[in-house]
Amino acid sequence: MTRLAIVILNYNGEKLLRQFLPSVVLHSPEASIYVADNGSTDGSILWLRLHFPQVSILELGNNYGFCGGYNRALRQISAEYYVLLNSDVEVTSLWLQPLMSILDSNPTVAAVQPKILSFRNKNHFEYAGAGGGFLDSMGYPFCRGRVFDHVEEDQGQYNDERAIFWATGACMMIRSGKFHQHGGFDEDLFAHMEEIDLCWKLNRSHDLVFYSGQSTVYHLGAGTLDYHHPQKTYLNFRNGLSLIFKHLDTGELIYKLPLRLMLDWMAAVLFLFQGQGQNFKSVVLAHVHFVTHWKSLKVKRNLVRKANRTYPRKNIHPGLIVFDYYLRNKKTFQV
Repeated sequence: MTRLAIVILNYNGEKLLRQFLPSVVLHSPEASIYVADNGSTDGSILWLRLHFPQVSILELGNNYGFCGGYNRALRQISAEYYVLLNSDVEVTSLWLQPLMSILDSNPTVAAVQPKILSFRNKNHFEYAGAGGGFLDSMGYPFCRGRVFDHVEEDQGQYNDERAIFWATGACMMIRSGKFHQHGGFDEDLFAHMEEIDLCWKLNRSHDLVFYSGQSTVYHLGAGTLDYHHPQKTYLNFRNGLSLIFKHLDTGELIYKLPLRLMLDWMAAVLFLFQGQGQNFKSVVLAHVHFVTHWKSLKVKRNLVRKANRTYPRKNIHPGLIVFDYYLRNKKTFQV
């Protein structure tokens, strides 16, 4: 068993590998590096073999999405710690040490993420992960340093090390045993919010998820889909409903699910008024999927609740992030 394995999922990402893999190889001498390929048809594999023969390649054969790709890849890798790293991330010198130090020193911590800054604007936080992930009382995810479209400048305000609710899948170090104990990622999600689901399971079992502002990486973001792409809208709304249905306590679900559906429809109408008809359609399709798949979601809900009946609220914002942001004009949060 190797101590640390960095695993990069790739799908037709030769351009991204050319740009970002060199920094990973240069600044990660203590790790074994793997590229798990989701059935690419470009020149990714040939380029890797020619330029980085020291990087191990796992050819999965098909596009199983983020969830299925990682599940299949990590079942083939024996390591104490995994680092799940997007192919569009530039890492920095000594980026791994603070993350490993937290896991080494505190056995109750199951996963940890670094500070995520923007590759395009390096003095600002990046959308996916920023200064650590949290939920509000309705199950809406947000990050310190990034709430909806408001992104903060990095002025050292999140250089701390602390517990958070969820760590980003763009760059997450996790104990391999914990990943497999919880069944890895839910493949029905395919992509988007799968890391929140996994971290919610970790929270349910009273494992900690941490953030370290002592480690910094730069994320390009939207390397596969633009942030406002209709497919991303569909996955986010669909998977968001799946998550709250699986994880909210029964007493919460009775009134929070109808309110969440109403807020989704408000967002859909807003898309329509903004001329984003395809995003409106994405919300509708997400709700159709929820209604037509509620029986299978109920099975998953029962399994989650059988393992751990409830979850701690310590790193959940007690308010509603949508109202705080749009009605109270509150753009930053210290949970």
